[in-house]
Amino acid sequence: MCLHTGCQITMSPDTKYFAVDWLGVEVTRATLGIIGMGSIGYKVAQRARAFNMRILYYNRNRRRKEEEEAVGAHYCAKMEDLLQQSDFVMLVVNLTPETHKLIGKKELGLMKPTATLINISRGAVIDQDALVEALQNKVIRAAALDVTYPEPLPRDHPLLNLNNVIITPHIGTATVQAIRMMAEEAIANMLAVLNGQPIPSEVFPK
Repeated sequence: MCLHTGCQITMSPDTKYFAVDWLGVEVTRATLGIIGMGSIGYKVAQRARAFNMRILYYNRNRRRKEEEEAVGAHYCAKMEDLLQQSDFVMLVVNLTPETHKLIGKKELGLMKPTATLINISRGAVIDQDALVEALQNKVIRAAALDVTYPEPLPRDHPLLNLNNVIITPHIGTATVQAIRMMAEEAIANMLAVLNGQPIPSEVFPK
């Protein structure tokens, strides 16, 4: 991981110079596969388009044609097709019985050896034992995880000792503005229930 290694090099007391042949991976014109194209997944696609990324997505329901065209996204009817083509695979799904360990040994094996897996949903969406094995054996290039199971991981967990993974402490919404908006949305939903009105952001609409 370019960022992970770069931070270590910059802070190491043994660093005397920066190598000139140390290169990362370009995201511009790379293929991003988004698994879970709900509101958050769609916002990711909007941002990725600014980097001229090729965007693939897999979702329970296909987005409307005009929504796909607005971000240049291409629908994959099979998750396997997305995994095989993507340089970056991002998980943006709810944790349900159907998505528990959605990404396991088989799915990781379908990914490019140069691919990076990104999880911003829930830790249990990935089979972490299979991920450790894939990262150790270079089945995939790297992983970036904002979520794990459990949180935090045990201090002796093998994921913590790998140099091709970045783990952050579930901070995808950790800004003052985001927390305020989440609180306001929660209040709006509670008031709607109390007043017998439709729930603005119902998780599982009837």
